[in-house]
Amino acid sequence: MRMTTPGIGQHQIAQRLFLFIASLWVGSLITVGYLVAPTLFATLTDRQVAGMVAGAIFKAEAYISLVLCVGLLVLANLLVSRGLQTYRAIRWILLAMLICAAAGSFVLMPWMESLREEALLQGMPVRYSPLAGLFSTLHGVSSAIFLIQSLLGIYLVWRLSQPMTPSN
Repeated sequence: MRMTTPGIGQHQIAQRLFLFIASLWVGSLITVGYLVAPTLFATLTDRQVAGMVAGAIFKAEAYISLVLCVGLLVLANLLVSRGLQTYRAIRWILLAMLICAAAGSFVLMPWMESLREEALLQGMPVRYSPLAGLFSTLHGVSSAIFLIQSLLGIYLVWRLSQPMTPSN
């Protein structure tokens, strides 16, 4: 029978699960944002179609982010209550990532979608409509928020890859 220090061995599975989920999530953020979306625009000749497909992928990614972030926040709270104080700082990173995902999901994406639909009702793609300037601004803000979320995610995984004990 193996003896472990209380708090270290008993939370090792939860910590590994946390790191595994966070790593997959951050990997999906990076893959979607910096591989899939640029590839769509480089491959498809119709930029409007590429934008609509990319928008649908980013929307799915945003909802996945919301669910995983809330789940990881719950797990982080559990680990903090069990004595792993390092997860206190992790919760702040997750909260910032949650705010980024919520801003994209509930503010920017619906607004951009409505601009796109309004332009299509006028018989033109949004980039040729009078709404192009606003759409471009929202796209820039959305891209900046996604970059911040991605960088926070990389920092999250970096922090999680450190050995954590109840004394941390």
